[in-house]
Amino acid sequence: MKKLALIGLTLMGIHSTVAQEVMTPELLWKLGRVTALGISKDGKNVVYKVATPVMEDNKSTSKYYQIPIAGGTATEVKEIKDIVKDKNISPDGSFLLSHQEVKVSNVLAKDLYPELKKADAQVYDGLDYRHWDTWRDGTYNHVFFGGVPAPNVRLAAPIDIMEGEPYDSPQKPHGGDEDYIWSPDSKHIIYVCKKKAGTAYATSTNTDLYEYNIDTKETKNLTPTNPGYDTHPDFSPQGDLTWLQMKRDGYEADKNDIIVRHKGVDINLTAAWDGTVDSFKWSADGKKVYFIAPVDGTKQLFEVNFPGLTKIAVKVTQLTDGYFDVTQIVGFSGTQVIVARNDMNHASEIYAYDLKKKAWKQITNVNTDTYSKLALCKTEKRYVTTTDGKKMLVWVVLPPNFDATKKYPTLLYCQGGPQSALTQYYSFRWNFQTIASQDYIVVAPNRRGMPGHGVKWNEQISKDWGGQVMDDYLAAIDDVTKEAYVDKSRLGAVGASYGGYSVFYLAGIHKNRFKTFISHCGIFNTKSMYGTTEEVFFTNWDSGGAYWETENALAQKTYNEFNPINLINNWNTPILIIQGGKDYRVPLGQGQEAFQAAQLKGIKSRFLHFPEENHWVLKPQNGLVWQREFFKWLKETL
Repeated sequence: MKKLALIGLTLMGIHSTVAQEVMTPELLWKLGRVTALGISKDGKNVVYKVATPVMEDNKSTSKYYQIPIAGGTATEVKEIKDIVKDKNISPDGSFLLSHQEVKVSNVLAKDLYPELKKADAQVYDGLDYRHWDTWRDGTYNHVFFGGVPAPNVRLAAPIDIMEGEPYDSPQKPHGGDEDYIWSPDSKHIIYVCKKKAGTAYATSTNTDLYEYNIDTKETKNLTPTNPGYDTHPDFSPQGDLTWLQMKRDGYEADKNDIIVRHKGVDINLTAAWDGTVDSFKWSADGKKVYFIAPVDGTKQLFEVNFPGLTKIAVKVTQLTDGYFDVTQIVGFSGTQVIVARNDMNHASEIYAYDLKKKAWKQITNVNTDTYSKLALCKTEKRYVTTTDGKKMLVWVVLPPNFDATKKYPTLLYCQGGPQSALTQYYSFRWNFQTIASQDYIVVAPNRRGMPGHGVKWNEQISKDWGGQVMDDYLAAIDDVTKEAYVDKSRLGAVGASYGGYSVFYLAGIHKNRFKTFISHCGIFNTKSMYGTTEEVFFTNWDSGGAYWETENALAQKTYNEFNPINLINNWNTPILIIQGGKDYRVPLGQGQEAFQAAQLKGIKSRFLHFPEENHWVLKPQNGLVWQREFFKWLKETL
């Protein structure tokens, strides 16, 4: 048996010697979900939101709290605007930034033909006619600024700084007010926008930073020469514009770097560092930038010095280390960095990390009492040699009260993305704690395509979806099944998105390793996926081009050799297929095609359809249905 790096009981707060309960789907959907909102203006408190699912109402309710950084009791607050600095108020206090949807173009029949009021047709002249889970209706997000509201003061209507433009800021579908900021002089608004429409929008990732002058009403593109993503604008304490940048158009998972515009020169602080940045925040003195990045199956806090135009070397330093994810930099308090943190056994809470003492202090305890009553999972970090001789990290999650003399059914977890980090994250759907607590072992490999192991490792999956990555999956499960506690006769493979594709593909090549499969929003037919997905830039990049490009060897490999539909005659294993009706990233037809093929071939199969959900399952009752069907299927087939 290989020597495994076990997480210490004290580190993870495991109380298995006294705890009797384990995590269940029902309990998972009662946990409070913590979001840090900032540090109070007086610097003494952390302000945060707790969203709690209310199952009977099929929605979540939110409450706001503040708690002393130094330690103490949380108190509920009804209004946070006077407690936390509002970044949307201009530095001089005169104006307020906001955004709202604005009708720009007519695509609905009732707008084109007002006399036909009952018509529900839609007319489009280009792609981007639907995005994520919404059909375009001619409205776009626009940034506005206006006077700061005050009691008994009537203000002029806010000004639309993008008037008449068929473009979005914030970016749809997930962008928020992080997409716009004030300049330090309160005279300019910086905002993120992809100023492309229709088919050009759907085939490009080229967002830019734009500067709007509130006096002249002129707009200037600040990043016209960069063809990839420019996002997350911010200013240093000295007034230098800073942002995150990807270099290549169409590549949504490119290396993300921190760029500082200093005295007219763009300085890439992370150019020589072999990693990719999630988010960043300047130190108060402007001498360092703190950032979060994936590394070796976790997400950690880093710092990089800012040398300006001097010859001082740029140095990236990893500040934290451990079996957890740092997910948000909230702010600073003396020598402490205030962050959000979670791990595979604990949902997000707010912590302080002392940079001098190298010590952690947990500030919020929203779910601590719940976890104290549970027997928690053991998580092992394992390294497996791949078929091409590389070292691959594999997370192995063991059931609570694990007994090495027993044999356990084991699930290979296939991560989505395909280039998203598989770290110590805490999902409310693919929740490893909940799965392992039902007496399953979870094997989660950091296969090719995972950030946190160098740029080359991350990029190897593009245009090779059915290649080395599939060998990585099989190497991981084959290695772990050497352990005596794994029941080799009861193996399953599960996953969503690219992970769902992986399940469909493995179903055709697994050579009877697995006894059951679960695929959520997986790609079954790469050709029809190309013809119906809304972000064409993604399929162009990862698939190597269009399926009709017969002279394009890379593309033809994707649409033929790496197409799960072409392996359907090898399918012989029960499969649960899950699909959202409003998933336009991996459209409904993918799940339908797979289910129809399985049924017509006489394979035990089930189709779980959520008509009103998108690529994710967000409504509480649907979330619980998902969990119950997931475990019911495993009980039936494994």
